Amino acid sequence: MSTTQTDDLETLEALEDRARRRPDEFGHNALIACDNLVRIYQSEGIEVQALQGLDLLIEAGEEVAIIGASGSGKSTLLSVLSGLDVPTAGRVRVGPWDLMAMTARQRVAYRRSMVGFVWQQTARNLVPYLDAAQNVELPLALAGVGRRQRAARAVELLDMLGVGYCAARRPSQMSGGEQQRVAIGVALAASPQVLFADEPTGQLDTATSVEVLQSLRAVNRELGVTVVVVTHDPSVSEHVQRTVSIRDGRTSSEVLRRTHTDEHGSESVVAEEYAVLDRAGRVQLPREYREVLELSDRVRLALESSHVAVWPDRPRAQPAVPAVPAVTEEQP
Repeated sequence: MSTTQTDDLETLEALEDRARRRPDEFGHNALIACDNLVRIYQSEGIEVQALQGLDLLIEAGEEVAIIGASGSGKSTLLSVLSGLDVPTAGRVRVGPWDLMAMTARQRVAYRRSMVGFVWQQTARNLVPYLDAAQNVELPLALAGVGRRQRAARAVELLDMLGVGYCAARRPSQMSGGEQQRVAIGVALAASPQVLFADEPTGQLDTATSVEVLQSLRAVNRELGVTVVVVTHDPSVSEHVQRTVSIRDGRTSSEVLRRTHTDEHGSESVVAEEYAVLDRAGRVQLPREYREVLELSDRVRLALESSHVAVWPDRPRAQPAVPAVPAVTEEQP
């Protein structure tokens, strides 16, 4: 066999081997992966598409805020990720858990071990007749953890969250901010990998909201827990590394924050906004851009050497220029 034939045979074998290998799944290295996620509801005979092919990747250890207006799909996404709801189509994975294929028993195990959850309504987070320490110990007691270990874990979490002094207090004896920080402790009791928070500052004043957000940041940095906050309040996004905006059931844009150190050693936070290009090649243009450039229905695309240009399909209407009255010079 000639050298050329041997090389061709090796090349063919390599191609066949590559074809047999399964390509890596979308987001196979991410902790949370949503691939073309769809959720459709039936409400009074009307079909509501809450999620319309949403793509989202969240890495382990990230602190992310998901923001959007009412009806954008963010609450539905949170329900799916927390195991409280099942999507209609697509793929969603959190760690090793395939949320599309789990049984009812597996969903209970998932919510007890993999994720923690903090509700907006403080009354839903805590048992009213138990004190703070007993509330934190409750998930551990249900998991069969010994009393001494439960007590130590409660002390550790409450102290880290700055509410150790509330250990013997019942919810009615605590402020709203204290209740939310204790609720974070309850959500962290079983050492989950992900902490979900649904509008955790929605019922708090500004100063108290900052305290709660600082507690979530401490959880992320000190314990390495991935934190996902869902909110409609844009100011919350200033306290996280990454903000994902959802519009019409899809991710539309992201803001990434990083610390920049200048030549004099001074540090500042730099925020950069990006549009999201999903796997189908879709980009949602900001509304203000569309309105200023009068983009609607069809647009023209032009491939440049380093970017893609977007043009309206027809020239913009030029504003009418008012006629200037003629000025006649008065005769003396």
